[in-house]
Amino acid sequence: MTGPAPGRLALAHVSRLHAYTPGIQPTGEGWVKLNTNECPYPPSPRVAEAILGAVGTDGASLRLYPDPTSSPLRAAAARVHGVGPENVCIGNGSDDILNLLVRCFCGPGAAAAFTLPSYSLYPVLVGIQDGAVITFPLDRGMRLPVEKIAACGARIFFLTSPNAPTGVGFANADIRRILDAFGGLLVADEAYAPFARENAAMLLSGHPNLVVVRTLSKAYALAGIRVGYALADPEVIGVIDRVRDSYNVSRLSQVAAVAALGDPGYYAGVVSRMKTTRDCFADNCRTRRGWFTFPSEANFVCTEPRDSLGRAGPSVARAAYDFLFSRKVLVRHFPSDALTAPFLRISVGSDGEMLALDQTLDAWQKAPPHA
Repeated sequence: MTGPAPGRLALAHVSRLHAYTPGIQPTGEGWVKLNTNECPYPPSPRVAEAILGAVGTDGASLRLYPDPTSSPLRAAAARVHGVGPENVCIGNGSDDILNLLVRCFCGPGAAAAFTLPSYSLYPVLVGIQDGAVITFPLDRGMRLPVEKIAACGARIFFLTSPNAPTGVGFANADIRRILDAFGGLLVADEAYAPFARENAAMLLSGHPNLVVVRTLSKAYALAGIRVGYALADPEVIGVIDRVRDSYNVSRLSQVAAVAALGDPGYYAGVVSRMKTTRDCFADNCRTRRGWFTFPSEANFVCTEPRDSLGRAGPSVARAAYDFLFSRKVLVRHFPSDALTAPFLRISVGSDGEMLALDQTLDAWQKAPPHA
């Protein structure tokens, strides 16, 4: 072969990209997995029934393409939120929806904006489009700079609410103030909304520049089927439908999601149980351990570990992470952001998993600290 290496044929801005780094997915037995905010409980029994019914005894239905617009699922999501099917677009996980939004509304001459910290996928998606980025760093007070956001001139602003990785929820009053003054599209990325006190879906009426993005990966215990959706003005839905892949959600994912959305009673119990576990663990971090811990409205807790000498900071957080990992307890550490570097983000697990975590943290605090 002559000429440049194939990789050098990539567009220059793509060659400079750093891919999104997901949480570790361990292999083998014995891991306590509290690093990717999955639900520790199984989905509604209706989900498995729906999947088995769709497959049938011979699997013949799998030879057919799925509904290209996920029409029954759009209708189911619309019923949940009291909107019309024309206000809904279904994606292969909420990441698919975010990707579609960036493709439609961001580019070299159309900036995207978001807070720091927030979902670390945003800069990757914007980078794929070679788009400009405007960021708004937050401090421990986690107050939205409403006026600055409204005046930033971005084409699209992504607001992770509740925030990831801190878990702090943002008030609808602040979101409404941004919507009323912002000239672009505000995307309320609400992956953790079922665990929060407020959500932005109720602001859709009267705000055509609002897009609400939801996922079934967290509260609905369906991370493995990859379903998310957008709620927005029909004009916005029409735009993202133009770039959406024709068969972006599988047949089995569609029926599973419809079944899940049709069993609100089951999931109300799951969410209530997880919120109780979350609040108990967060209170334990604050009171028994004396660790600064953000008030979480998500299915995880972001806490600042202190060693046996009372020290905190990025190196202490890393030491705690490494100790937990060595005992097969997985959590997340985000060292690249100054605000989050001294913290660990810990998913809410089952009672047994949280007990194992607590015991391992006790052992870490009793171990001789590094100099």
